[in-house]
Amino acid sequence: MELKDTKDLMTSGDYKERFKAEYLQTAIRFHKLKDMLDKWDNGTLNFTPTCPRCIYKYQLDAMDKYLDMLEIRAKLENISLKED
Repeated sequence: MELKDTKDLMTSGDYKERFKAEYLQTAIRFHKLKDMLDKWDNGTLNFTPTCPRCIYKYQLDAMDKYLDMLEIRAKLENISLKED
């Protein structure tokens, strides 16, 4: 799934669908950032990042915690986060 695939969910009138879009978009960004850091660590990154690695790691950690909170809310609010 790519960010563009969440467009309909993000613009839905149903808050549960918008919530799901927020979760999916964050998960997509999390995995892309994680992939970048993995490539950086194994020497296959095809560009030179402008920030120190620790900044990206802090961002990744914050995103991971945010995803955890969204998952807890989804359970409490009975929102399915599975891709259709």
